Amino acid sequence: MPSNRIVARFRDGSTLKGQTSDFFPNKAQFHLSTRDGQIHRVTTSDLKAIFFVRDHDGDRLRKDDYNEEVMGVGRKIQVTFSDGETITGYTAGYSKDRPGFFLVPANTKDNNERMFIVNANCKEARLV
Repeated sequence: MPSNRIVARFRDGSTLKGQTSDFFPNKAQFHLSTRDGQIHRVTTSDLKAIFFVRDHDGDRLRKDDYNEEVMGVGRKIQVTFSDGETITGYTAGYSKDRPGFFLVPANTKDNNERMFIVNANCKEARLV
């Protein structure tokens, strides 16, 4: 099974960077292999979100632009997390009754290819 490069951000503010090949939205746990070879069992409900990234370094100097229209990826939504962070993107499968949903960033220059947002750690998710 192919591996996905991810950044796992936890509710407590901690972060793990690595790869996974067994994350599924309907499973309660998955494994994350860090760059140094350690394997962590991650409980999805402990997360704020999982970021599927182009690379682990990213670009801290980028300017976020959420005005581009991205076609074919669903409805535009703005998510505010419990810690106050806000992300804007597109989703084809948001439901507050599910454990979470995938989001494609509205900023097409973002390092994130897509994200899995854990609903339990969202303060608000609203269509825009």
